[in-house]
Order: sequence, then structure tokens, then C-alpha cells
Amino acid sequence: MSGLISEISPVASVIISIALMLSCGFLLTRLTKPLGLPDVTAYIVTGILIGPYVFGLIPKEFVKGTEFLPDVALSFIAFSTGQFFKLDVLKKNGAKVILITLFEALAASLLVFVLTYLILGLSLAFSIVLAALASATAPASTMMTIRQTRARGDFVNTLLQVVALDDVVSLVAYSIAISVAVASLSGGKVDVGNILLPLAANVAAMIVGALFGVVMSALLKKRSTDNRLIMAIALLFAFCGLCALADISPLLGCMSMSMVYVNITDDDKLFKQLSYWSPPLLLLFFVRSGVNFDLSILVSRQTGMGGAPLLLIGILYFIVRILGKYIGAYAGCRLVKKDKKVTDYLGLALIPQAGVAIGLAALGARTLGENGGSMLETIILSSSVLYELIGPACAKAALHLSGSYSDRIEDLVDVSETNETGAQKSETELLIERIHAIQKTLPVHSANENEEAFTSAAEEYYASFQRTRDARKRFRR
Repeated sequence: MSGLISEISPVASVIISIALMLSCGFLLTRLTKPLGLPDVTAYIVTGILIGPYVFGLIPKEFVKGTEFLPDVALSFIAFSTGQFFKLDVLKKNGAKVILITLFEALAASLLVFVLTYLILGLSLAFSIVLAALASATAPASTMMTIRQTRARGDFVNTLLQVVALDDVVSLVAYSIAISVAVASLSGGKVDVGNILLPLAANVAAMIVGALFGVVMSALLKKRSTDNRLIMAIALLFAFCGLCALADISPLLGCMSMSMVYVNITDDDKLFKQLSYWSPPLLLLFFVRSGVNFDLSILVSRQTGMGGAPLLLIGILYFIVRILGKYIGAYAGCRLVKKDKKVTDYLGLALIPQAGVAIGLAALGARTLGENGGSMLETIILSSSVLYELIGPACAKAALHLSGSYSDRIEDLVDVSETNETGAQKSETELLIERIHAIQKTLPVHSANENEEAFTSAAEEYYASFQRTRDARKRFRR
């Protein structure tokens, strides 16, 4: 079918390919949701199935023509991450969370680098980029589990702060790694200058991103909701385009943009609207990532990097990264003297890896070339599917073992077991009081916050339209 699609006009080929990706990605989520699997897994598997290496429904020309998708999708991911960096929260938490994040992220990177470069003897460029990607964590699965279990406490607070900071560490690590990789591939000497120059470029991107955040806060002030969304997307695309022009990753800059915006305006409604608009874009990004997945490479010994089969490299990467995350989180928590339950189980909740790692793998593939790039993406994609399969279960286990939530109604709320006279209440009385106490903690509305944001936008637009129409009627009279 890919041959049939590629033979028709380019416009029709692109439109049909996008329709296939969206519809197939959605349909597969209908199968994975009952299994408790995240949507990201369904999207990646969809790309693998409809890609040129399995059923061949998507032509290779389409994949090459959509190389901009990773940049744009990552810009939205990074922008949504920046909303968690409010200055008052960062000041309150101090350096403890930063130290824990550095330990768990860099320990995973260090162990993966030792495995690939020193033990397996793979190339420096490939090893250091893969090691940098090992530091990234996908917070979506963990946050979904927290919402489902209604977990709370110090463990949950620490976990949320760590996963929010984790992507910043991974982006900086990737910036350094890609600089070393470029110098290594070009045959040049890897010195401090080769590393500092790209880092300086990323710092400049962050400064420009901060300026974009100031401009965004000024432009979006007192605008109608639909116009705010249009302007925000336009600024994100403009900044992403500037970064592509300068050959710089837009991630840190977009994160800086949203951080400045949220600290100036304290507005979270825009992020809800963007998160409601972005799912089709992220679906296309993850499906396209799966399209690049070549199953035959996994079992090939011709890796060009020491002869080790890629399947073995992928399995070892999967295991070693988990060990690195756990050991690093344990050591970081011990250093800052966290509670024993936080220390013992935090690393278990940091296993998932998807969005940022997949996007950075797509960017790194351009640097490593066709051979190394395809192998890098294959390892990250295959391991991400596995991480997303076991991640939610591990996160739930960590929350349960840390005492952050309980299935027993007695542990959900605290009620007095005696009445005003000091007499012991009956089991029925205690049950009724606990049910009433739980009801008080439930939100008033169960509707999706993103839908509420867009409903509000629609109502505001309709009211504006009505006012304009009424004004025209009065003018005509």
C-alpha cells in the first residue's frame, strides 16, 4: 500500500498518511486502555506496524518530509514542563530535590556509559549520547498513577518535584554529549572549548526563550481565549524555527519561555488549553517515531560498533538504566537525609522513559548518521515500550510501599473513634463518618480541566460574537 500511496500526488500522499497515523493510533488505544497501558505505547506500536518495515502503509518519503515533527513536538513538551518551575515552590524546596535529581539522573547516565563504552567497546559518540538519554524520565505514567490512587504525602511531593527537574538535567547532559559526539565523529580533539561552545548556545537559547516569555505575557494579557491560543502557538513555532535555523535544540529555550510566563502571570489556563490542542501533534510524533523502528536491526550483529548484537545492547541498557535510577535516587535521598520510605522506594517510581528521550533520540540520530542514528532510535524506542509497560505498575508499587496511599478505607481519612461522651463508636457509625469525610475531599466537578478551559473559551467567543451581532443590529436601525 505504501507503493500505492507514494505513486499518487504528493499532497494526497501526505493527507492520507496523516489520516492513517491518527486513526490507527487512536484505534490501537482502544485495545491498550483495557490492559492499563499508556497511550504512548499504543502510538509507538502503531508506527511500527504501519511503517515501511512491517505492513508498509506509510511511505519512506513521508518520514523524510516530516523531520520537523520532533522539534515541534518537543517544543510543546518542554513548554508544558516549564510551568512547574514556579519560583516560590523552588525557594521552598531548597537544594534537596536538586541534589536527588542530579544523583538519580547522572547515576543512570554514568552506568550506561560504563556499559557501552568501557565494557561493550562501542563508539564514543554513540555511547555518550545513549548515556545522556538514559537520564531522562517520563513523568506522564507516574502522574497518571498518582491521580488514580489519590496518593499524597512527602513521597509524592518529592517524586513530582524530581520528575519535573529531571528533564532539565537530561537536556543539559544531552547538550554536552552531542558536543562531544560531534567532535568525536569529525575526528577533532574533544576539548573544553568544543563542549562550552554548544552549552553557551543553549544558554543563549534560554535567554531568548525568556524574552519570548516576557513578550508572550504582554501579548496574551486581556486577549480573548481563542486569540491567546493562536498567539501562544505562533510564538512557540517562531521560537522553534529560530532554534532550527541556528541548529540548536529548542527544549531548554521553550522551558525557559514557559517558566518566565507562568511566574509573571501565574496563569495555568493557557497550559490546559495547549494540552488539549497538542494530543494530535504528539500522536503524530510518537507514531512517526515508531515508523522509524526497524525490527531487523535488533537481531543484526553488524552494528558497526564492536559487533555486539543490538538486541543484547538494548536488553543491557534496559536493565542498567533501572539500576542507575534506583541507586542514584537511593544515594541522593540518603545524602539529604530523606525519610526511609522515600529513600527506599523513590527510584522504583522513576523507571518510565518516553517523550523527551524519544525526541532527543530523533535529534541525536541526525548527528550520528544513518547507521548509528537508526540504532540509537531503535534502542530508545524498544526500551521505552518496555518501560511504559512496567512503569505504571512499579510506580503504584512504590506509592503503596511508601505508604502514600492505601486500599483500606480506615487509612484514607482520619475520624474520631469515640463520641462526645467518650464511648466507642460502632463500626457502622465509623463507616458512615468515613464516607462523609471522603465525599468532602472529592472535587466538586469531575469534568476534565482541559475541556473546561476550552468550554470557557467557546462560551467567551460566543458571548463576544453575540455582542458584535447585537451592535450591528443597533447600527442598522
